[in-house]
Amino acid sequence: MSSTIHPEDIIFIDIETVPAYADISEVPEFERALWEKKALQLASKYDIATVEYQRAGIYAEFGKIICISCGRLCKTPEGTLLKISTFAGNNEIGLLANLHEYFISQENNLLLCAHNGKEFDYPYLSRRYLINRLKLPDILNLSGKKPWEIMHLDTLELWKFGDYKHYTSLELLAHVFGIPSPKSEMDGSMVANAYHKHHDLKSIRNYCENDIETLVKVYLNQSVQCQWNPDYIEVERIN
Repeated sequence: MSSTIHPEDIIFIDIETVPAYADISEVPEFERALWEKKALQLASKYDIATVEYQRAGIYAEFGKIICISCGRLCKTPEGTLLKISTFAGNNEIGLLANLHEYFISQENNLLLCAHNGKEFDYPYLSRRYLINRLKLPDILNLSGKKPWEIMHLDTLELWKFGDYKHYTSLELLAHVFGIPSPKSEMDGSMVANAYHKHHDLKSIRNYCENDIETLVKVYLNQSVQCQWNPDYIEVERIN
């Protein structure tokens, strides 16, 4: 990866995921047994009594993607424009196909950027492509690539500066940089209920797009050599 990164060469991405079923009682018997085994392992690892099924959404084997937002920055005569494209709905295969088409429609040699993307967004997307028997987009395919050929950025990794002891949320980074919180109306713990109980894709979509705007501003604040001002960005939500 080049040491010189231009913000206009980055696709900023965020996904929202939920458990595959609304309730544990709806999970097929064999899959339920597999989840219960996973939940026991997690409870033991984190020294807690139990792991609720609602947390199944963060594991690609038991969850699914319901919303994907992508952002691109560009310079305009008026200043800086962030164009956000969003794919949201109940048909995960359709969402993944739309994302693949979006990647193809963009220029080559672009980078992806997400917060905690290397631990969550990128592997989750890749696993769901394979689970749904879809071709993996080139930008997600790591097979045979050398570390410097992997075009993945991660604002959490950038903030760690080599420190692997703790996790820093996007909300906390936004706070320390004086950026309004993207979690004012919804946070990640509320997405599953909003989807399964209230069928509120509109709010989930808005939440995901707000995360993209925050992600972009956090990245620009972390990029000390970047001349783009994170405080003056116009947002265009395309679809």
